[in-house]
Amino acid sequence: MMTEEHAHPGPFTLAVCAEMVFRSLPVTERLKRIAELGFVAEIWDWTKHDIPALARSGATFSSMTGYITGTLADDEGADELIRTARLSIPVAKELGCPRLNLHGTGLDGQGLPVVKSEGVTGAMWLKARDTLNRIADLGEEEGVTFVLENLNEAVDHPKTPFAKAADTIALVSAIDRPSLKLNLDLYHAQIGEGNLIELCRQALPFIGEIQVADVPGRKEPGTGEINYPAIARALDAMGYAGVIGLEAWPSEDDELALSRFRQAFTL
Repeated sequence: MMTEEHAHPGPFTLAVCAEMVFRSLPVTERLKRIAELGFVAEIWDWTKHDIPALARSGATFSSMTGYITGTLADDEGADELIRTARLSIPVAKELGCPRLNLHGTGLDGQGLPVVKSEGVTGAMWLKARDTLNRIADLGEEEGVTFVLENLNEAVDHPKTPFAKAADTIALVSAIDRPSLKLNLDLYHAQIGEGNLIELCRQALPFIGEIQVADVPGRKEPGTGEINYPAIARALDAMGYAGVIGLEAWPSEDDELALSRFRQAFTL
């Protein structure tokens, strides 16, 4: 049973990506373990899962990938993004999942961009803004929130368009609608930009969710260079009281990794 103390240390709701922990178990069993430990859950590509089984797992879902294929910045890709985002909404509603995650372009099984970008042009910026306005329309019509995630090009996602947090902030702030928010990933931002507390401050009005892992290695907080307890205190001081999602590979034992995550964000 999820307790209030476990689910909400300090002002935050803590979520765990079920794709990255307890990987020896079936996904439904991972979700049960995540819930038993007092966390809400996140998933990636819903087409790879038995959705009714996930709905019966007892987990509370925080976010999921909100499209199957498509891109932000070309006509054909944008239409495909809207089409597959529309397909994702009934799944989100079946799971009770309030946020649907987007990227600058679709990613393959290795996390590489399906449509690689050697550089984002002015025309691409304009098209991305138009596409995200259409996404915001869809979210508004259906009562869901889409979130645009920043990535990193140096380690995990080379040649992904609109990868930097500065890019996603620029796009989401230009749209400035409640149905489109940021998924501010601090692991990716540390690799690409750094200055994380000020980045959070700049992004604060537009944040729908924050995701975390440590650098290097994408392990749980406390295994690398990021001072997550300091970030937690700063977020609390800013008035952020939303979701913090762990999207990390456990360095050792899975439960130990989740304990370290909780400790980093318990004030």
